[in-house]
Amino acid sequence: MGTVPLEHIEHPEAWKLPSRGYVAMSSLIIAESAIFTIFVVAYLYYLGRDVSGPTPREVLELPIFGTVCLLSSSFFIYLAEHAITVGKMGAFTLWWAVTIVLGLIFIIGTGVEWDKLITHDHLTIATNLFGTTFYSLVGLHASHVIIGLIMLLITLVFALTGRLNPTHAERVKVLALYWHFVDAVWVVVFTVVYIVGR
Repeated sequence: MGTVPLEHIEHPEAWKLPSRGYVAMSSLIIAESAIFTIFVVAYLYYLGRDVSGPTPREVLELPIFGTVCLLSSSFFIYLAEHAITVGKMGAFTLWWAVTIVLGLIFIIGTGVEWDKLITHDHLTIATNLFGTTFYSLVGLHASHVIIGLIMLLITLVFALTGRLNPTHAERVKVLALYWHFVDAVWVVVFTVVYIVGR
């Protein structure tokens, strides 16, 4: 029986360590998901247990426009990810900026909603159980959006000043992963607070 030539022997691909950025961001997302789960469970647990108003049905309105803006921002940040990967820095900067604008619209909408709830409906975090859990859950999400926007803005400044290039594509994708997470969490928060909770 003859021997098989070395060039015909299949060699398994060498295993390489996963990206430290992806591992770190994935770990952060898992930890943050646990925190959000606790807040969502608390909101659902205390739902309808108030002895005094106002109730969600009385004061909450569906934030449709803000939700559309935030969720569509995931599409535009995906376009930005693709653009930097293929070296189109002009397109990257445009789509990255659009993502930021959509995130800002969402945050402004949240601020307008809170202003109406506090000044017109007299719902504060200390009013009742609904107020406590609502501001805690929605505020937790809003704080994550703000942190994301700060990081996106810093990245945009780097792009505008020429300090960002296609060699940084992986870092951009890691940051975009956080933004996708923030958007995904909003789907849960929106469903729990504005659909189930009303």
